[in-house]
Amino acid sequence: MNIHEHQAKQILKKYGVAVPNGVFGLSSDEIVEKAKKLNTEKYVLKAQIHAGGRGKAGGVKILDNIQDLTSASKEMLGKVLITHQTGPAGKEVKRLYVEESSSIKKEFYLSCLVDRASSKIAFISSDQGGMDIEEVAKSNPEKIITTKVDLLDEIKEEDCKKINKIFNLDEKTSLQGIKLIKSIYKMFISTDANLVEINPLILTEENNLLCLDAKMNFDDNSIFRHPEILELRDLNEEDPTEIEASKHDLAYIKLDGSIGCMVNGAGLAMATMDIIKLYGEEPANFLDVGGGASKEKVSAAFKIILSDKNVKGILINIFGGIMRCDVLAQGVVDAAKEIKIDVPLVVRLAGTNFLEGKKILDNSGLEIISASDLSDAAKKIVKEIK
Repeated sequence: MNIHEHQAKQILKKYGVAVPNGVFGLSSDEIVEKAKKLNTEKYVLKAQIHAGGRGKAGGVKILDNIQDLTSASKEMLGKVLITHQTGPAGKEVKRLYVEESSSIKKEFYLSCLVDRASSKIAFISSDQGGMDIEEVAKSNPEKIITTKVDLLDEIKEEDCKKINKIFNLDEKTSLQGIKLIKSIYKMFISTDANLVEINPLILTEENNLLCLDAKMNFDDNSIFRHPEILELRDLNEEDPTEIEASKHDLAYIKLDGSIGCMVNGAGLAMATMDIIKLYGEEPANFLDVGGGASKEKVSAAFKIILSDKNVKGILINIFGGIMRCDVLAQGVVDAAKEIKIDVPLVVRLAGTNFLEGKKILDNSGLEIISASDLSDAAKKIVKEIK
């Protein structure tokens, strides 16, 4: 689950991390009225969307006075920002954030994320902040250091020094850096975060470290332990079909292809997507119906897949392990009779009771194309949509 910058900064502040003073609002009048209470010579107006690259898209403006803020906020609210992370459709700005301006002496980059390969927490630090870290990694990899730390109650002092070293701070400010790293680590493990990114982390003219931007992502599977973070969820920033899928306990991610996928098991779902690509087409989604796919669940999955106008065909790939193929097949038939499916439907069944399941499909009276294996299924659905 992603949250907005202004929300992330409030969490950081709670853990003792220095951030600029700021206010957020859902209307121009609200944000201007709140901004009048800030102690600043200039106002920094920021669009709040769940995507990076806002500055290049016109989503960040530095303004000299309250009159300019009023005009800019009216112009920015409702604007569609297109960045490298939003895709071509972009995201509409529905909330704004204004903070006090800061005097920047140097910009750094600092992030913290789960490194699944090593089962550790990785800190990435660089003295090249305020720009695309991916570009820095390509052109100047020596400017980035990655420090992997063990999951403990507190981060070790020597790890903090390794992370902090590339910033090349004086002794007094270096202590600030170590304290900052300790605070971010504590926040990271306490909230079950997947990612914390500060870009830029700045050194002010007064030689203080300040988090000028903040991005956070949290583990969906542990969000039940953090109701205060779940309250920060902004449904306006999420795909409506993914929201609907979550209501039915379906793992669904919308993609840009033309073949809708309904699969039980995440690994099998990824393999299904891969083989569709192998045969020259693109999957329209990732959809894992899980082990207990009831008729209602299958029906919801069909509706979600068919709500995507790009879908030209559907491939159902089921391996009967925890659940029986005949139960799933009956669910498919019942759901298909209720919902008008006007695109080709290919079904591959394997595992427990797959013969019984195939018989149910064959006797359903529906135009369902059976496949013998995954390769056969992919070939058939690709042929049908062409």
